[in-house]
Amino acid sequence: MLGTDTVDLVLATYLNDHHAAAVGGAELARRLASQQRGSAQAADLAALAEELAEDLRTLRRIMADLEVPVRAYKATAAWAAEKLGRLKLNGRVLASSPSSPVLELEGLAMQVTAKAGLWRSLRSRAQRDGRLDPAELDALFTRAEHQRETAFRLHEHFAGAAFA
Repeated sequence: MLGTDTVDLVLATYLNDHHAAAVGGAELARRLASQQRGSAQAADLAALAEELAEDLRTLRRIMADLEVPVRAYKATAAWAAEKLGRLKLNGRVLASSPSSPVLELEGLAMQVTAKAGLWRSLRSRAQRDGRLDPAELDALFTRAEHQRETAFRLHEHFAGAAFA
């Protein structure tokens, strides 16, 4: 059995890793929604970006409730990785490739799948930690599942357009 200090360290690391992924995912979704502002998918992308930003704020609140400090270096690294990810060698100098939104939506789908796992893990902890609200975590899990479905639906559209 692990000691309390070890469990707290494991939880802090786990939450900070998810926080970093959420920072990158929220930034990626915001940029993708901005790039597709005039498209038929604009409303879905904007809603997804707003939900991911809201989930990031919720994760920060939960971390504060659990007295887990945000490790800024991890969040900064995720933010920088998202920016560097824009520099893909896609055969185009000034424009993005039609495959860019496809790949970006695959990344968002992975991020929300991991986030669903986060909410499930915290739901398990909520059984013995009164600082966590099981009903809120259930709702967050359901929302993550819906976000994943949205990402895959959008992915199908963009993949069809890019590879038709």
